Amino acid sequence: MSLFDLLAGLIGISAIFSYINYRFLKLPMAIGLMVIGLLFSLVIVVMGLYDPAIHDQAQAILLQVDFDEALMQGMLGFLLFAGALHVDINDLREQRGLILTLAVLGTLLTTILVGGVLYLVLPLLGVELSLWYCLLFGSLIAPTDPIAVLSILKKLGVPKSLEVQITGESLFNDGVGVVVFLAILSLAGIGGGHADISGGAIAWLFVQEALGGALFGLAIGLLGYWTLKSIDSYQVEILISLALVFTGYAIALWLHISGPIAMVIAGLLLGNHGRAFAMSRTTREHLDMFWELVDEFLNAILFVLIGLEMLILSFLGEYLFAGAIVIVIVLLARLGTVALPINFLRWRGKGENLPRYTSRLMTWGGLRGGISVALALSIPATLSGEPVAEREVVVSLTYIVVVFSIVVQGLTIGPLLRRWEIVSPNS
Repeated sequence: MSLFDLLAGLIGISAIFSYINYRFLKLPMAIGLMVIGLLFSLVIVVMGLYDPAIHDQAQAILLQVDFDEALMQGMLGFLLFAGALHVDINDLREQRGLILTLAVLGTLLTTILVGGVLYLVLPLLGVELSLWYCLLFGSLIAPTDPIAVLSILKKLGVPKSLEVQITGESLFNDGVGVVVFLAILSLAGIGGGHADISGGAIAWLFVQEALGGALFGLAIGLLGYWTLKSIDSYQVEILISLALVFTGYAIALWLHISGPIAMVIAGLLLGNHGRAFAMSRTTREHLDMFWELVDEFLNAILFVLIGLEMLILSFLGEYLFAGAIVIVIVLLARLGTVALPINFLRWRGKGENLPRYTSRLMTWGGLRGGISVALALSIPATLSGEPVAEREVVVSLTYIVVVFSIVVQGLTIGPLLRRWEIVSPNS
């Protein structure tokens, strides 16, 4: 099947699922698309019990879609740029302490906590996973994805400070999570080469990926700003912004620096400084409409893919039970890494604008999404020509956590907000 056929089928399925959700289910778009995708996959699995050819053919088609490459080297740059483009940097500046702490320190602590606890608990559940793979799981499950929950929060009218914290954290912890994941992959020698756990090697990897990505994002953002300021044609300016993401992300990957962090910095610069000083009103309107459409379009495809991925994954009984335990571990680790900085701010007298249940909201509202699945699928399936059984464990556990996160947490966040009296009972 050609690339065009795959894209045509995927876009067609996404459109049909979107219509079904809008017309009948009326769930938040991201959640609804994934639920329909899961149900569709389940129907194919059941049909495959009677006619294995149906399941095998559907699986063969889906295997042609390289999920981790499609997201990590395709969609992610556009999604992060589009998200950053609409964030007010002044709001971020007011919450910078908490956001950076959650994005950097929170990601590192979650990686260590989840990885360490899994290493101790999984053998008791009959699942074997080395320490390196436990840490890999901790790093890939740490980043949060606000897409499925932000529309709900905005509709319910949560305080602006909470919305900024959730959005800001997710923008930066995606990049930090990828850096930590790649660092562990490299240090463990899983991605090829030899393991190096020296302090210098770790420091260099973080400087190269994170700081390099930030500086590169600033450079291309300034280049984009200067280019947009020198002309007044919304068609050309939209094309420049599109080229900035396409070319900038490709160069970042080639330079082995963090493309996600680069796209966030570039998006923040153009969305604030560029919007204020380099764009006419007409350009701003068209640019916003274009990138909102790109964001919605890519997210629709992403969540449909997450739902369909069930067709190619293996779910043994011990994985399902272990997954239920891992969900609890991930939530408790999230609560701990969120509550510590929030309580510290309150102790310093700087958290007076944070609602009472901020820690619980950010824990339950910190959904895991496509980036976690993509990172899990990017783990090499073979090492030195031998299959890696631990990869299947990591992928299965990741998928279980992501599905629970999006469906259960995403659908219950509204009622919990009303119960905790963060929003009006009638909202």
